[in-house]
Amino acid sequence: MSLRVLLQRRFAALFWTQALGAVNDNLFRHVLLLTLAYAAIPRLEWDSGLVLNLAVVLFLLPYLLLSGWAGKLADRLDRSRLIRRLKLLELMIVLMAVAAIAMDAEILLLVLLLMMGIQSALFAPVKYAILPQLVSSTELLHGNAWMGIGTFAAMPAGVLLAGSIVVLPDPWWHIVAMASLSVLALAGLVASLKIPLIRTQGRASIETVGITPCTLVRQASRERHVFPAILGISLFWFLVACYLVPLPSWEAVANRGAQAETAILLMAFSTGGAVGALLCARLSAGRLEMGLVSIGAAIMGGAGLYLAGLAVNGQPLQVSNAVSFWQLALGFSLVGVGGGLFVVPLYTLLQLISRNEHRGRIIAANNIVNAAAMVLAMVYATALLSWLDIGQRRFVASLGLVALLVGVVLMVRRPRPVLRLMVFTLVHLIYRLRFRGRHHIPTRGPALVVCNHVSFMDALVVGGGCPRPLRFLMDRPIYESPWLNWWFRIVGAIPVDADRRDPGSVRRALDEVSHALRNGEVVMLFPEGRLTPDGEIRPFRRGLDIILARDPVPVVPAGLAGLWGSWTSHCGGKALTKMPRRVRARVALYFGPPLTPEQARRGEVEAHVRRLKEEADQWASPTASSLSRG
Repeated sequence: MSLRVLLQRRFAALFWTQALGAVNDNLFRHVLLLTLAYAAIPRLEWDSGLVLNLAVVLFLLPYLLLSGWAGKLADRLDRSRLIRRLKLLELMIVLMAVAAIAMDAEILLLVLLLMMGIQSALFAPVKYAILPQLVSSTELLHGNAWMGIGTFAAMPAGVLLAGSIVVLPDPWWHIVAMASLSVLALAGLVASLKIPLIRTQGRASIETVGITPCTLVRQASRERHVFPAILGISLFWFLVACYLVPLPSWEAVANRGAQAETAILLMAFSTGGAVGALLCARLSAGRLEMGLVSIGAAIMGGAGLYLAGLAVNGQPLQVSNAVSFWQLALGFSLVGVGGGLFVVPLYTLLQLISRNEHRGRIIAANNIVNAAAMVLAMVYATALLSWLDIGQRRFVASLGLVALLVGVVLMVRRPRPVLRLMVFTLVHLIYRLRFRGRHHIPTRGPALVVCNHVSFMDALVVGGGCPRPLRFLMDRPIYESPWLNWWFRIVGAIPVDADRRDPGSVRRALDEVSHALRNGEVVMLFPEGRLTPDGEIRPFRRGLDIILARDPVPVVPAGLAGLWGSWTSHCGGKALTKMPRRVRARVALYFGPPLTPEQARRGEVEAHVRRLKEEADQWASPTASSLSRG
């Protein structure tokens, strides 16, 4: 699905617009920094540390000051047209930079760096605000993964391209730098012209009330799930900035003075980030898997402790040793992998839970907090490395401990997403799964998912295939199993005594279902009440009507095929009493369009489930039939 999303014209245009712009940003900044370092600072006798810090501040300052206005623009104007105008502004800035490079006007380059920061600050909210309008909800995580890959790849691309340009003799480096900046900006503008027009619902006028940075962040902090996601993303950028601060000194010990080691380590980090983003898309399978956030934080933490362990007596690793250098590169790549797993679900969550008409301002608030986190990272690194002089080993170890602590706390406080991911991964290893229609699950609000009941694996397959976490009803004897009760409690299973041995069991189960639905959760129901004895759908019981009478919510029918004949079904004998005979069998799960509470009567829902099961059988039945005959 990831490659299919990238090949879609609607998304591909945005991806290349963003990726080319990110490369141009990095190239522009590094050409400027290298120009200042090798030409302007020695010639004009400027303080190198002051100038380089000024360059960083000039690029970050617009994110702190203008993000509120940028978010308002993204919410009130046509987002496609806004992107094109901003890319045109980028081209104009680059052309002025070309003239400044030709005239050796370093002061003008610093001004243009500020202007490039303004353009980037204005572009950041709209590119993520428009993304959910270009891809479906089940493709959104894949889209964010590719956007992350573009960002990760832009960092080493800009560094390598700038480094290779600056070493060219005069006047060739001027010519190549000017040509590269112009071509990248022009290519980004052309790509932006392919983004389809998508109009917003807001007014064309831009109000200045409520768009100050403090106001914007305060408004976002009132959202229940938005602000934790913003804090998580900001933690990621804080850690990234801190990990990259000591990069030059890691290779400086070799006394080779070359940029190659730094570029390789940066490339290792970026490649790891891209791998982590793709791995996130692969493991999520189109769903929002928040368990990856915990796992990603733990990987970043472990990688940080690994890097700290490579230091000797508190000193940086001697990268002149080739083996040690590649160990260092491995550590940075693992940091990137963990970062990709950590940040992509958070960006996706931010887009899913923010309303379209306010999404630009929510993302702008995120950018403000991110910029503040990166400034805090610079202060933190300076305080520990320069003022306290604790050494790189302890500094990197502190980063690893922070990330590891975040991962452990998330796993302990919210174990359900991690367990859900582990179970779904296990189910993927056991079966060849095919899903269809997952976009029919509402992205927010309560819903009932109604499916046929084939085997004891049904809940795991349906729960793994649903884009949102599910609560599900199950027989109390199974729920009270001494080996699995702890897991059923964590995942929020709702026990019910189907044989009516406990008269109050059904009432308590219905109360728990009502409570879940009124909290906006999705509940899965098997209306047959028991496993099918012959592979066919049994008549639905009246529990569905009772639930809808208490809580009228949308009902999503689902048809499951391919599990009849497995050892967890009643095919060929009682379930779980036979030896498993199938490996990697085909299993299909098809979701249908949601039915309104008025439409969702037992007979109507049963007819939809039967039709979906027949369609799913067409894909799963060849393997299932041959195995059942065997």
